[in-house]
Amino acid sequence: MENFGAFILGRNMFGPVRGPWQDGSWKGWWGDNPPYHAPTFVLPHYRREPLVMEGENHLPLCDGRIRGGAGACEEGCRQQDVKIGGGVATVRQYLRAGLIDSLHIASVPVLLGQGELLFDGLDLHALGFSITERKTSEYATHLVLEKA
Repeated sequence: MENFGAFILGRNMFGPVRGPWQDGSWKGWWGDNPPYHAPTFVLPHYRREPLVMEGENHLPLCDGRIRGGAGACEEGCRQQDVKIGGGVATVRQYLRAGLIDSLHIASVPVLLGQGELLFDGLDLHALGFSITERKTSEYATHLVLEKA
């Protein structure tokens, strides 16, 4: 979490609520004190009031447009990096838009079943990415991809 001045999360990473917000009771998977401790921009498709939480956490809820979230993060990140925390659909949108410079992938050897394909239809090499770092242990494989 070091050197991150802001975070972006897709709606599914923020919570299981789909469609219009029923009320303001859902405040994320993490309880009253999110782990981010920096402005965290959530991209729901339905408007909701921003959340101010413990630990200097402020969660503006943007309108689901990735450029709006990126612009707001650039203003609020204090010259530090912006981390896109997922989910897959959000990361794919930012990759397609050319708004990601570095990508850290942690692959854990666990069979989970179905899910979204992160790189389906994306040509990372054509987007300018190459693997710059790799580490493997019995628990995970970490790859860092960066744009040239």
